[in-house]
Amino acid sequence: MRVLVVEDELLLAEAIAEWLREDAHAVDVATDGATALERVAVNDYDVVVLDRDLPVRHGDEVCREIVDAGRETRVLMLTAAAEITDRVAGLALGADDYLGKPFAFAELAARVHALGRRARPAAPPVLRRAGLVLDPVRRQVFRDGRYVPLSRKEFAVLAELLRTDGVVSAEFLLEKAWDEHVDPFTGVVRLTVLKLRRKLGDPPVVETVAGVGYVIR
Repeated sequence: MRVLVVEDELLLAEAIAEWLREDAHAVDVATDGATALERVAVNDYDVVVLDRDLPVRHGDEVCREIVDAGRETRVLMLTAAAEITDRVAGLALGADDYLGKPFAFAELAARVHALGRRARPAAPPVLRRAGLVLDPVRRQVFRDGRYVPLSRKEFAVLAELLRTDGVVSAEFLLEKAWDEHVDPFTGVVRLTVLKLRRKLGDPPVVETVAGVGYVIR
C-alpha cells in the first residue's frame, strides 16, 4: 500500500516510515500540514498516518480537507492527548482511527493494515488465487504449499496483483509499491515482475498483457 506519514518530529516520522516499509508498504514522509496536503493532492495514498499537532497547517485542517475531497484515503490520527474528548473530536473530523502517543509500532502497523483493507473494496485478510496464498500480516507467500521468500517490493507487487481482479498497469504498481523518490520512467516494475516470476516458478502465473500491464491467471 501507499502510506503518507505526517509527523513534525523527524526522528519519529522516519522510525514509523521504516517500520511500515518493513511491512512492504511504500511510505512518504511530511513534517508539516501544508506539505502533507500538497502530497495528498498529487499522490493516491491508501492511508495517511497523521499527527494532530502539526506546524503550518494543523492536523485537524489536514484531516478535514482529505475528508471533504471525497478521497478513499483513510486517516489514522496520532496525538499525545489521551482524553476521551480529544479522541471524539478527532473522529468527528472524519478520521477513521485514533492512536494515542506513546504507542507500540506493531499496533500502529496493524491499524494501518486494517485501514488499508478499507481504502478500496474490502479484500480478505489472506489473499488466495491461482495456487498462491499471500498473508499480508505475516508477510508470507506460498505457492501450492511451498514457501516463497520475496523481497519487500516483490511482495508489494504480488499483493496488488492479487487484490485486483483484472489487469494492473505498471503505472499503478509504481504508485502503490514505490515512494515519491522513484524515477517514473524507470523499468523497475518490469524488473521486479521478472524476479517475481522466477521465484514463483513454473508454470508462470503472472502474465504480461502487452501495452496494458500484468495479470494473475
